[in-house]
Amino acid sequence: MRAGEIAAVIEEFAPLRLQESWDNSGFCIGDADCQVHKALIGFDCTPELIEEALETGADMVITHHPLIFGGLRKISRATLTGRAVMDAIRGGVTVYACHTNMDKVLGGVSGHTASLLGLVDVKVLDDDGEGCGLGIIGSLPEPVPAGTFLADMKSALGLKVVRHSRLLTGPVRRVALCGGSGRSLIAAACKAGADVYVTADVSYHEFYAPDGMMIADIGHFESESKIVDVIYDTVREKIPNFALRIASKSTVNPVYYF
Repeated sequence: MRAGEIAAVIEEFAPLRLQESWDNSGFCIGDADCQVHKALIGFDCTPELIEEALETGADMVITHHPLIFGGLRKISRATLTGRAVMDAIRGGVTVYACHTNMDKVLGGVSGHTASLLGLVDVKVLDDDGEGCGLGIIGSLPEPVPAGTFLADMKSALGLKVVRHSRLLTGPVRRVALCGGSGRSLIAAACKAGADVYVTADVSYHEFYAPDGMMIADIGHFESESKIVDVIYDTVREKIPNFALRIASKSTVNPVYYF
């Protein structure tokens, strides 16, 4: 099968035209004409993921974060990126990423998290006018105290810890969220009437949340990593007979908690 046939399925769900200008989604190594027989899906394209692909006979790797974000001045084994690039090329592994284009569709990163939290009546938070864009806002089926919401969220998403601003004194009804670094949408979440805004990579001063809104930082990896399930289901639905698997040992959070 051509790698382009796999990419076409993903891009039907999350078109590449949606990606941010600074992003590098699409083929990082290889191209649409590469012949592939088995694909491995992971979150970050690390040397360990390439190693797992080679061990399992996968000749295509699909990740959320691109292997290459900007120009490479040199490629050597001195860096993680260099090792992954060298090992992929030597092993004949095609590398493809679906990053901010997967962030900006309703069923993508934020939308999938919204479904895990049980949100209803969801819509795009920062809508581009065509029903796509960053972030999601929706409602809980029933309002709950802020502490209950945080506990339920930890359980639903398998979180070890949540950093958050001062607890709301009132109930949580409306929830906005944005997977990954969503600091830029704090004002949009407030304007949209969110009681809680869930995201990652929030800075110290931003925990002085707007009046009437609580901010919860669940971690970058934690807010996005379940997108591998969406990628898997998207490809499996359209190409059920293609050999496809989710990485079993090489998708790890680079942030550790003591």
